[in-house]
Amino acid sequence: DPDMPFVPSIPEDQFILVEEGDPTVIPCRTSDPDAQVTLVNSLDKSVYALYDTKQGFIGNFPAGSYTCKTMVKGMEFKSDEFLIYIIRATSQLPVEIEALKTVYKTGETIVVTCVVFDNEVVNLQWNYPGKVKEKGLIKLDDIKVPSQKLVYTLTIPEASVKDTGDYECTARHATKEVKENKKVVITVHDKGFVHLEPQFSPLEAVNLHEVKNFVVDVQ
Repeated sequence: DPDMPFVPSIPEDQFILVEEGDPTVIPCRTSDPDAQVTLVNSLDKSVYALYDTKQGFIGNFPAGSYTCKTMVKGMEFKSDEFLIYIIRATSQLPVEIEALKTVYKTGETIVVTCVVFDNEVVNLQWNYPGKVKEKGLIKLDDIKVPSQKLVYTLTIPEASVKDTGDYECTARHATKEVKENKKVVITVHDKGFVHLEPQFSPLEAVNLHEVKNFVVDVQ
């Protein structure tokens, strides 16, 4: 098609996630298999790479913006812009789940943290008793120093007995079919269940060298 030298690309093809050191494909394909295609970066400088008419340019590219060019009957045409993001990712998916405490009273705030190590881009999902009502607030902190970790924090304000149950986070690798899930059990009680009754006065006196016992009944 001389009016459409480059096959239209879908938005998903224009954002390319690549792991450090891995080759990738910039998928600008032409409707004419004999077309001469040039790859340029954001500075409009030519970039050398192998071109496959059925795939596009293949190579190890730095992060940045790339565009393809071709000539048809003396007119220059440009492809859509392709954005390459270099991500840090290991083949494994180390995940830890943390809860400051696992027993709460009604009205308290539940906080559970899921930490993904050495991976910059993952798909993480939470499953918990209040998910259907979207009760949880989720925050992400991307920490890069001293090491890479993604910290996902799930907060449940004004907890009730119905929030008792399994709190599970499932992390999926951005580029590989790898997933990891961790779980912690949280219990919410309607009210406090420990009663303390001291068997001594608020102010007590003791003589020098005297040994005195202070007793507390616990129910």
